Amino acid sequence: MHELYPEIEPYRTHHLPVDAIHTLRVEDCGNPDGLPVIFLHGGPGAGLATYHRRFFDPARYRIVLFDQRGAGQSTPHAELRDNTTWHLVADIEAIREKLGIERWVAFGGSWGSTLALAYAQKHPERVLGLVIRGIFLCRPEEIRWFYEEGGASWILPEKWQRYAATIPVEEHGNMLEAFWQRLTSEDEQVRLAAAKAWGAWEGGSITLAESPETVAAFEAPQVALSLARIEAQYFRNGAYLEPNQLLRDVHKIRHIPTTIVHGRYDIICPVKNAYDLAAEWPEADFHVVLAGHAASEPAIVDVLVQATDALADRFG
Repeated sequence: MHELYPEIEPYRTHHLPVDAIHTLRVEDCGNPDGLPVIFLHGGPGAGLATYHRRFFDPARYRIVLFDQRGAGQSTPHAELRDNTTWHLVADIEAIREKLGIERWVAFGGSWGSTLALAYAQKHPERVLGLVIRGIFLCRPEEIRWFYEEGGASWILPEKWQRYAATIPVEEHGNMLEAFWQRLTSEDEQVRLAAAKAWGAWEGGSITLAESPETVAAFEAPQVALSLARIEAQYFRNGAYLEPNQLLRDVHKIRHIPTTIVHGRYDIICPVKNAYDLAAEWPEADFHVVLAGHAASEPAIVDVLVQATDALADRFG
């Protein structure tokens, strides 16, 4: 069973202005001469965690991580203006050019898998390999599954009840819109209460086993505000993708060496998402493991680290 690599610190940190509003915090870790990889975090809006650096052999990889627009330590925090999937795709290219990288591996889970697919389909010539987990294709049915009554709410009813209690019963027919109205309220306390409920629902669903620490991390104001506000904006707008776009355009990237891993008991992103993607991509190395959604679960870590080691063997 493969485990995460030891903890490391960045050897360099960048603050990259990408337009008149947004400045991204970017980390360089590992070996400056190693195989470049871009880590794409989840959410959108969740930001980085220090363990995200540890899926890669630091002796063989140049590990690039960044907080996406409005997330983590990028500024301004929880900003919704000029914040779309295609702004993020352009940001990845801006980082690549800034760092003088010709081609790299793209690694992402959950929303990070969405962004990795969108980036690779837009810039296939820049991607050496893909490692994606917890597949999220941003289709309407996927968003309804987790954010509206009748999907994940039937599996975690007590947690859904706490989430739904934030919204008056008469608005339960469109929970996403009801939360959006509160997350964009001029009243700071209203925004924060909605964001904390959103974060607790997501954090309480992410791991197979109960993890109060994860819930607390997702409920913390710094994470909850950016996560909830940015996710709600993206999901109300179909993540700024055309219908079924990521599946439709798989043909553009089928030549790229790719590993797909998904937890059998993933409640946030049901395993059918990964099966639908793998059906369009027979060349991909596809794994379904006994896990939930979180990248930190041992069975998921095992496959992810195997995949990054294999790409380092191939391209390093």
